[in-house]
Amino acid sequence: MDTTRKPHVVLGVTGGIAAYKACELLRLLQKGGAEVQVIMTRNACEFVNPLTFETLSGYPAITDTFDRPERWSVEHIALAKWADLFVIAPATANIMAKMASGIADDMLSTTVLATQAPVLIAPAMNSGMYLNPVTQRNMDDLRSLGVHFEDPSTGYLACGDTGVGKLAPVEAIAEHCFRLLHRCEDLAGLRVLVTAGPTREMLDPVRYISNRSSGKMGYAIAEAARDRGAEVVLLSGPVNLSTPSGVTLVPFTSTEDLLHAVLENAPGCDVIIQAAAPADYRPQAVAEQKIKKQGGEPFVLTMVENPDVAATIGRQKQPGQTFVGFAAETEKVLDHAAGKLLKKNLDLIVANDVTAPGAGFDVDTNIVTLISKDGQQALPLQSKRAVADAILDEVLRLRA
Repeated sequence: MDTTRKPHVVLGVTGGIAAYKACELLRLLQKGGAEVQVIMTRNACEFVNPLTFETLSGYPAITDTFDRPERWSVEHIALAKWADLFVIAPATANIMAKMASGIADDMLSTTVLATQAPVLIAPAMNSGMYLNPVTQRNMDDLRSLGVHFEDPSTGYLACGDTGVGKLAPVEAIAEHCFRLLHRCEDLAGLRVLVTAGPTREMLDPVRYISNRSSGKMGYAIAEAARDRGAEVVLLSGPVNLSTPSGVTLVPFTSTEDLLHAVLENAPGCDVIIQAAAPADYRPQAVAEQKIKKQGGEPFVLTMVENPDVAATIGRQKQPGQTFVGFAAETEKVLDHAAGKLLKKNLDLIVANDVTAPGAGFDVDTNIVTLISKDGQQALPLQSKRAVADAILDEVLRLRA
């Protein structure tokens, strides 16, 4: 991007009740120094008159009514090249499905398919639509292709329901836009190792013991580190997430697998972030055949301790390495986390109460406290991607 001119933002607006909030987003982008052109879908025009966006932006609002057919053959390419950033807010399930499938059947889907600029999506829809496995799969596919998301918040929805799907605050979307427009390569030259997801400890050929970790926090850290210029190695347990583009993936299953993968990859890394959730115990023996019911008798399972992955990393930490751990707790969160910081030779530990609403497992948000030897920083409820960037900011501070 030519830094001597204003940044160019293409704002895509799709058909949802939150479309009116795109007007405020446009003004915030302009206040931040950006020039904005708007593309509206046909359904978006039912919620907000194109004249509103034309008046605010100073540019014609490009719509899907094909009222300028003579411009159709080149306009989407011109806008795709003009953009330094492409943001779609609000984004419906429909536009995300089109993007994930490569469908280009209107001006918005055609232009976003043609652009080489970073793409940011801010979804907004009914909770059922947002949580539908198809929508989640499409979002995972888009993330794996490098598309950025400002995840929706939870609240009262236009349909009368209360749940996830409410458009993220426009201030947060605007901040994300400027972060992408002025993205710094502050991790360039660093090799970052991130672990993510659960472990599985086999009980017999068909059963295992595991935990509720989704891997979303670790994957968000890997994506954030990649976007900030780092070379990223992601050690991942069994998760239902797509591999982020530009990241080297190393899969693992058990805690012992994770330990071996860490010991193999850690020596060449500058930063190690242990966000995975390894099991503390595993069955002493794995049955060769499927275990059957015992005719009403109690089933006794003998467990043995697994190796402590974080403690092993801490003991073998090399000069110049920065080591970050996580403490997912249910009580005395800060006390337990502070103890782990010292015991496991961590430089930084991320503490969170997994019982708190909006934090912990299976959600896209988190509430954490960053604890280092020189202080604590409590972060509010925010997206896991925002938490990831805060963690990396603190890593850079500690390395300085």
